[in-house]
Amino acid sequence: MDEEQTEARSAETVLNAGETLDNPSWHRVQLARHPKRPHALDYIRELITGFEELHGDRFFGDDPSIVGGMGCFEGKQVMIIGQQKGRDTKEKLHRNFGMSKPEGYRKALRLMKLAAKFRKPIITLIDTPGAYPGIDAEERGQAEAIAYNLREMARLPSPIISVVIGEGGSGGALGIGVANRVYMLANAYYSVISPESCAAIIYRDSGKAPDAAAALKLTAPGLLQMKLIDGIVPEPEQGAHSDPDAVFASLRETLKTALNELEGLSPEQVIDERYNKFRQMGNFFSDGGDL
Repeated sequence: MDEEQTEARSAETVLNAGETLDNPSWHRVQLARHPKRPHALDYIRELITGFEELHGDRFFGDDPSIVGGMGCFEGKQVMIIGQQKGRDTKEKLHRNFGMSKPEGYRKALRLMKLAAKFRKPIITLIDTPGAYPGIDAEERGQAEAIAYNLREMARLPSPIISVVIGEGGSGGALGIGVANRVYMLANAYYSVISPESCAAIIYRDSGKAPDAAAALKLTAPGLLQMKLIDGIVPEPEQGAHSDPDAVFASLRETLKTALNELEGLSPEQVIDERYNKFRQMGNFFSDGGDL
């Protein structure tokens, strides 16, 4: 069986796994992981003109799981950064399955600071199962790199728009996700932990991942209800891979609206709005008296 047949069978298996479960959350997790789902470079090619990819973190090397560079969106210069998983086996290995190492997060921040220097908006496309957990990444400061990104993104003067286009796994996703506007595709998920890992910890059985997915409230409707995201980008019920052009059009309109809302803000207002947005997350009490 050649590689193309293997990928097709894998796609069919993943989709059927979701459809056979009476569990909308788990079904969406499966669609977010679908091997035919559009990846960051697909969106960049469709939405950005004159894209020039930039490489390297100026500390260690270049991480291919993070792609980024300058280009034009609807006639406006933007910095766009995305997590790229890879399509076939060779590219998946090259991109490390979208799991970034410290040099990837440092590259992303370098590009963001370059955009801030020239007062250009920043768009990030989130699609990762999580940050790479290998020994080499830990030796080079994986946790420090992500934490540093969180701090620095919080105080960048340029508007930042983040979109979860597939998987939004834990700190690996949040490392490029501190933004003024955070959106999700309808069948994406965004979670502090993968359903399998959660099930292994809570239920002592990774096979109970569907139950964990339902409990985690990791899908777009649940996160929007809790005000952890700002909006949902429509996509076909069967998944973005079933009609990519429709998804590209939906995301284009979402980004246009967000950029128009943010372009009139001063750098100070951009920072304050972003700070206040994240400061309110997890605040379930009206005042201290409810504690």
